[in-house]
Amino acid sequence: MMRTYLNTFFLLVSLTVFSQQLVVNSPNGNVKVGLWEDMENEHVWFLRVERLADTDYSALIPRVDLGLVTDKVDFSKELLFRKSGKVREVHDDYEMLHGKRKQRKNEANEITVHFELPNKSTLNVTIRAYNDGVTFRYELPEKNGKFTFRDELTAYTIPDSTRRWLQKFNPANEGYYRESVSGDEQKDWAYPALFQSPEDSTYFYLLHEANLGRDYCGTKLTNYQNRNKYKLTFPDDWNGREHGEVEPAISLPWKSPWRVIIMGSLADIVESTLVDDVSKPNKLDNTDWIKPGLVSWNYWSHNHGTKDYEVVTDFADMAVEMGWPYTLLDWEWDAMTNGGDLDDALAYIHSKGVRPLIWYNSGGDHTWVQATPKDRMLTHENRVEEFKMLNEKGIVGVKVDFFESEKQDMINYYLDILEDAADYEIMVYFHGCLVPRGWQRTYPHLMTYEGVRGAEWYNNVPDFTYEAPVHNTILPFTRNVVGSMDYTPVTFTNSQHPHITSYGHEMALGVLFESALQHMADRPDGYKSLPFEAQAFLRDIPTAWDDTKLVAGYPGQEVVMARRKGNAWYIGGINGEDKSKQQTLPLDFLSAETKYKLTLIADGAHDNKLSTSYEIVDNTSVLEVQMLRRGGFVVSLIPIMR
Repeated sequence: MMRTYLNTFFLLVSLTVFSQQLVVNSPNGNVKVGLWEDMENEHVWFLRVERLADTDYSALIPRVDLGLVTDKVDFSKELLFRKSGKVREVHDDYEMLHGKRKQRKNEANEITVHFELPNKSTLNVTIRAYNDGVTFRYELPEKNGKFTFRDELTAYTIPDSTRRWLQKFNPANEGYYRESVSGDEQKDWAYPALFQSPEDSTYFYLLHEANLGRDYCGTKLTNYQNRNKYKLTFPDDWNGREHGEVEPAISLPWKSPWRVIIMGSLADIVESTLVDDVSKPNKLDNTDWIKPGLVSWNYWSHNHGTKDYEVVTDFADMAVEMGWPYTLLDWEWDAMTNGGDLDDALAYIHSKGVRPLIWYNSGGDHTWVQATPKDRMLTHENRVEEFKMLNEKGIVGVKVDFFESEKQDMINYYLDILEDAADYEIMVYFHGCLVPRGWQRTYPHLMTYEGVRGAEWYNNVPDFTYEAPVHNTILPFTRNVVGSMDYTPVTFTNSQHPHITSYGHEMALGVLFESALQHMADRPDGYKSLPFEAQAFLRDIPTAWDDTKLVAGYPGQEVVMARRKGNAWYIGGINGEDKSKQQTLPLDFLSAETKYKLTLIADGAHDNKLSTSYEIVDNTSVLEVQMLRRGGFVVSLIPIMR
């Protein structure tokens, strides 16, 4: 079969009465998705996702079940194929204020398929084929009516021999990814979920959802009914302390979130912006007030540090010394003593030229956590009052914590906070929350999310000490692919439980983990004790990137990533294994005919030692780096002006 590059769609009608196939190819022809009718269950439909391997296509996901069930209509059976819409080529170039890449290209081939039930109810399915994946969504196009969804039947059939990295779901999305090669474990699984093709070890795919709006809930994956079928599932009733309805209610017309399959090499996965690509464009007219940056943060080293005025001012001083623009006042700021209260602390922070951020409990009975201040974000009236106060006090951002649910009412709460905060030019950081669903494109003042088992877990459990090295090498291929991730990285001293990662490993996390507000978690002494070169690197590290490239890596073993800001490049690499490694890194991603000053800060003689070296390089150079067990390194590449 000759390799073809198709920008069109075609309909194949087979000779059997049971199969009618619609095929959509990506712009470069490497990805194909077909719509199939079940041979054994007439008028039941599914998608088949294929990739070009050599000169022919092979199934990557052999079956993606389709269907919706509402309180009034079952859109999973007796679906009669009526027609397919006209061919549409998607071209949507846009720019992001922060994230893994500034300039984005959203290019795909799209078609909408129209189904009808015997009672004339209609369901449309829009399918897109991208060079790096497949997306699809449902549409109920009728102009009037109200439905409550009982179920969504979307389910991905995963062959049993497929290697996978899955995280058991919890509402805060703070678990570990575990590697396996079967569906023997039958659980609730969190997004995003990573799989490796059993036929080609260099090919992967990542399952997620995007453009989640007010008219649906967040979903997860479960494989209880069939261990090899990962089905989209609504939240559990117990989420949010049983507050809110599990089943989303909608008014017509309605479109679902996009179901997203990112496909390709590990580099394709890591570098993909598909979650943002299919999400709604920026809603804000003015974005001049949105400023990414580094943040000093006292919670990791002092769990109740913001109650103490002296601790707060120490961390403001550290922000000044390190040149970081922000400091965060975490929980219990309303109970501050030991020399001053909130107003005193803010006066001190402003006098140093630092901009304060501040924490809130999301409040309400949906959370067990009683930490204060609580309930001040809970209603529109509360938020307006609070945001007015923050403006008056010169506070530029809020961290809102402990959501504990992805039911429809909580999705609306998230979006209410974002929309009210935008009216008062307040940046937002969600903590104890869902993982990104593309909102950072729509609301660019949403700077970051937690939704990860991050460094604060050194405070919580002893096992994080031993899990962190491997865990850190999996996150760039999973959680951080889909949006900003505030792991609160780069710590050298110990919290309640110690590190076994090296100083080089910790340095690298500031490059590897993308977050528009990067909360640097260590205490002042942790940074002051570093060599001058390491301090200088951490003063200048960007938090919003113009480009991102995976240089090397495999989940659970090691990862090396290069990120560009302007004309300068930064590289971070970590080793997750208990053996030292030599990394050979071609620098062929650098601009041709430009020379760079390379500064390498790598592991020294032992875990708590760093070694710095310098050289002049260009895009023909190859860098050799030695990493200790659980070690790492960082590199800066600054163009030499002629």
